[in-house]
Amino acid sequence: MTLTAAIIGAGGIGAAHLEALSEMEGIAAVALSDVSPERAEQCAQRFGIKAYLDYRAMITETRPDIVIIALPHFLHKEASLYSLKHGCHLLIEKPMAISAAECDEILALADSKERILFVGHTQQYLAMNLRAKSIILQGGLGKLVMINDTRHKPYFTPERPAWFLDPAKSGGGIVANLGAHAIDKIQWLTDSRIVRARATLSYESAGYPDVEGSAAMLLTTSQGVPCTVNLCGYADVSHEETVLVFTNGMLKIINRKSVWLSQGGLFREVTSDNIADPLRLQFEDLLACIRDGKQPYCSGDYGRSVVRVIEAVYESHKRSAEIAVPQ
Repeated sequence: MTLTAAIIGAGGIGAAHLEALSEMEGIAAVALSDVSPERAEQCAQRFGIKAYLDYRAMITETRPDIVIIALPHFLHKEASLYSLKHGCHLLIEKPMAISAAECDEILALADSKERILFVGHTQQYLAMNLRAKSIILQGGLGKLVMINDTRHKPYFTPERPAWFLDPAKSGGGIVANLGAHAIDKIQWLTDSRIVRARATLSYESAGYPDVEGSAAMLLTTSQGVPCTVNLCGYADVSHEETVLVFTNGMLKIINRKSVWLSQGGLFREVTSDNIADPLRLQFEDLLACIRDGKQPYCSGDYGRSVVRVIEAVYESHKRSAEIAVPQ
């Protein structure tokens, strides 16, 4: 049986989802919606599906099994609730919503409708991260004692859509958008939750006084592991890596490039067996969850946990104090 899918949002990530679906069996895209007539029509013609300007009309008329939400963050809740009310399973791009309270509303309706709710945290499907986690699970590195995550990537660029630089629409700045990846990566690699956060942010970008451009974060997992996360979006050379320190060695993940293992003092590169498209892997997991009637690892509850950490980071900076993350 082939399930049908409709996509809300025909921007870059929406088109990437359609590209992944075009190479899959078991899910077929039938329609997309976008507020831009030109973008909607161009994307629909590319993939041979129907275009809509109003996602409500699209859902009502096509009655898809799955709705993929690839909208600006502040629109996630409204689109999610409408889709769930019409009996659709959901794949929501990260972050799940702009507040934990909004996540609560989405989760409550998904539970009452018994629908699968999948949050698109793609860190869990990147080849390098999958390879690193397989090494961790083998247990030869001993006990994990710390994690250091660094993400330097220009954030205030002309190419970035304007809504990203409006905290009311995006949920924040570099913490809400790039930091969400770091939070997800740490929680997933360690099979834990972040329970405490201490952070200092900076607001130094001309023209955007309310958008933080850097963050120094100290996060503690439910296993007691301290994790430093350093984010910088000011002009700089892009650099993204995660170092995990164990009692018997170290792992270094250079984002989307390579994995390095050290046991004995020298790093050596280890190969990755899985080079599949992360979005395709997501859809394969979503299909399995719908078939088996079970929520995914990256469930709505998981997506809410990431949003709660983001909120704790902002609160920590505001109060100059360590904040306990609600569990």
